[in-house]
Amino acid sequence: MEEGCVTMGLDVSKDSFFTTKLDDIIGWARKNSLWPMPMGISCCAIEMMAFAGPRTDVSRFGSEAFRFSPRQSDLMIVAGTVTYKMSHVVRKIYDQMPDPKWVIAMGACTSSGGMYRSYSVVQGIDLFIPVDVYVAGCPPRPDNLLRGLMEVQAKITRGEKPGQKEKIYVPEHA
Repeated sequence: MEEGCVTMGLDVSKDSFFTTKLDDIIGWARKNSLWPMPMGISCCAIEMMAFAGPRTDVSRFGSEAFRFSPRQSDLMIVAGTVTYKMSHVVRKIYDQMPDPKWVIAMGACTSSGGMYRSYSVVQGIDLFIPVDVYVAGCPPRPDNLLRGLMEVQAKITRGEKPGQKEKIYVPEHA
């Protein structure tokens, strides 16, 4: 290569360098490599599977690798109705995830119990784990879940810690 030539949009000369803060580059890497832990408990799980499909193309955001081991994931997507019996399992899996960890509550049943007002259904998973983003819908469409993922990435870019500050609500759109 000749000195000062342009390769793939980058100036590759001897005097090229860039500076940044270490926290910023770690946040950038963390934002673009979220590994979801899918908790497909009910009917929203089908839409979560479609979220990982080719139409939504979540691989653009670095989150196509669903990890079924909590120790390898940093984003929990809870999709579906959570009963009190299942809430202990969800909490145990959440506790096994390494820090920092983020949570998306996908669907009406996960966020508020949905249409199930019974003694066995948890009326929102925020009663036992901190939730960062709520995705509306019954069931929410895969593109709404993608918007929820983008909101988690925006929280990471702003430097917010998981479970802190205001909650983000992704509305259902037509």
